[in-house]
Amino acid sequence: MTVAVRRLEAADDRTKFQSGNIDLDRFFHRYAGQNQFRHHIGTTYVAVADDREIVGFATVAASELTTARLSEAKRKRLPAYPIPVLRLARLAVDNRKQGQGIALVLMRAVFTLARKMAGDLGCCGVVVDAKPEAVGFYEKFGFIPLEAASGQLGDRPEPLPMFLELGAIPKPDVD
Repeated sequence: MTVAVRRLEAADDRTKFQSGNIDLDRFFHRYAGQNQFRHHIGTTYVAVADDREIVGFATVAASELTTARLSEAKRKRLPAYPIPVLRLARLAVDNRKQGQGIALVLMRAVFTLARKMAGDLGCCGVVVDAKPEAVGFYEKFGFIPLEAASGQLGDRPEPLPMFLELGAIPKPDVD
C-alpha cells in the first residue's frame, strides 16, 4: 500500500474514518473542516491510500511555547519570551490500517512542516499534548516532557505536554 499525505480538501469524505478513539473521530468528522476552511485555526493533513481512502490524519497549528516549561539547560539557550512552535493538535490512524506505518508517514509530514515553518516564519520545534497511551510513540522520536501547565480535564486522563526541538527532528530519508 502506498500512502501519500496532502492537505484536507473540502470535498473529502471523512465519514468512513474510524480510529477507535471517539474524540479523535468526532473531531475529524465534524470539526476538522470547520477549523481549516471557516475558522482558519488549524490545518489537517490526510494520509491517503492507493484507493484514495483516508487512512490517517494529523492536524497542526502555529503556536507558542513559554520557555519556563523547558528544562533549565534548554531555557539557557533560548530567549525568555514565548517561542514559536508547530503544535501537533491531533493525530490518528484508521483502525483497519493501524500498525502499517501510517503514523510514521504522518509524523514525517509534520516534521517537514516544522522545518518549512522554521524557514518561513520561525519555529523552534514541535509540541504535542500526548495522550497517556501515546507517550511512548512520541518518545521514540525524541519528544521530551514539558512542565505541565495548570488545569484539569475533569474525568479524562491528563495529556502529557511534550516537545521536540527543531535540531532533534529526524532528518528526512534520502532515497
